Amino acid sequence: MPEDWASALVVVAHPDDMEYGGAGAIARWTAQGKKVAYLLACRGEAGIDSLSPQECAPLRVEEQIASCAAVGVTEVEFLDHADGMIEYGLPLRRDIAAAIRRHRPEFVITGNFRETWPSGNLNMADHIAVGRAAVDAVRDAGNRWVFRDLDIEPWNGVRYVAAASSPMATHAVDITGSFDASVESLRAHKAYLDALSGDMAEPEPFLRGMAEAVGQRFGGVLATSFELLRL
Repeated sequence: MPEDWASALVVVAHPDDMEYGGAGAIARWTAQGKKVAYLLACRGEAGIDSLSPQECAPLRVEEQIASCAAVGVTEVEFLDHADGMIEYGLPLRRDIAAAIRRHRPEFVITGNFRETWPSGNLNMADHIAVGRAAVDAVRDAGNRWVFRDLDIEPWNGVRYVAAASSPMATHAVDITGSFDASVESLRAHKAYLDALSGDMAEPEPFLRGMAEAVGQRFGGVLATSFELLRL
């Protein structure tokens, strides 16, 4: 994975999305002194069945901020698209393009926007919509004649876009030294994890299994994978 960049913007749909795999790479990069900010399309208000959206949203925002702090990220922004009903389209592209123009990253990191996960299991609509919109918003951000109502100078400085946990992964990041931070980042989503059952509710073994599986393909170390797109 290229590391010849200084600033990145993570664009995902929900709280916890980057923590299921990609956060180990974020921790590695912030430890190198790189600047990383997060943009979330929603506040995760529909993510816990036992909590109403009004109760859930502020709790998940708080947990995401703590999760980001565990991997060295302090800039966290939330949009107000509806959890579970995020639509690909111009409003979403506009919001992401505005964030890219504000943060001016060289690297945009998003979630898996393919139809399935590497396991073959079906992906969900919010992930697909936000990932695809993030890819398109990179070019939108650089075109001053697109979203002309945004009073922010265009930004053509994005060099790479990477999608975490894609079934079409092309690259990987060694997270041996940042694995523990990735576990702590996922553990920060305590209310969300408490509401889960099965393997995904246990951060350390779940993340270790993923990292070992990726490592077997990409060199034998603990690793997390990305589909890399170059501009």
